[in-house]
Amino acid sequence: MTGQRDRWAELTGGQAGDEYARRFARLAAAGHDVHGEATFCTALLEPGARVLDAGCGTGRIAIRLAELGHHCTGVDVDSSMLAVARRTAPAQDWLLGDLARLDTLGLDTDFDLVLAAGNVIPLLAPGTGAAVVGQLAGALRPGGLLVTGMGLDAAHLPLEEAPVTLAEFGAWCTRAGLSLRQRYATWSGDPYNDGGGYAVSVHTRPAT
Repeated sequence: MTGQRDRWAELTGGQAGDEYARRFARLAAAGHDVHGEATFCTALLEPGARVLDAGCGTGRIAIRLAELGHHCTGVDVDSSMLAVARRTAPAQDWLLGDLARLDTLGLDTDFDLVLAAGNVIPLLAPGTGAAVVGQLAGALRPGGLLVTGMGLDAAHLPLEEAPVTLAEFGAWCTRAGLSLRQRYATWSGDPYNDGGGYAVSVHTRPAT
């Protein structure tokens, strides 16, 4: 999420880390698959790929991707979320920073995949979406992938209405030099139909 009073901060006050982690621990204990995003991304990657988890939160996905053999860096603006990630996986790279200013964090720009899951895009600060997508695209190597998951209606968001449409998001990606490769309705790969409430999109940066 970004630091310009993003929608996530308005919802949580920046103090949601421990409760967020407990929520997923309860889901895992109840037998739910909490690693769908990591499984989805791994299917797109070669072994030992470099992944940037943008808006990584408590590190749930990045930690799982590291367990699967990938090299993961997590970035988030919420220090309470990062505190959980650092406590859980202290050897991994966790950076506190604004996604609209990734280029100030000293990151490399040759990631094989950049992930923005967990409704990162809809919960950005108003007016920053295009800048954030541009920064995420800039972190990719030629041929790299931007993978996003986002709710498109109130049933799939912690908001009364969706602040971003797929058309708007697509325009930001096009402006950033990305092209749509695949789109699904779930992290399990169910086909997306127009008007669906959730979209998992895979965009690619041109190889040349």
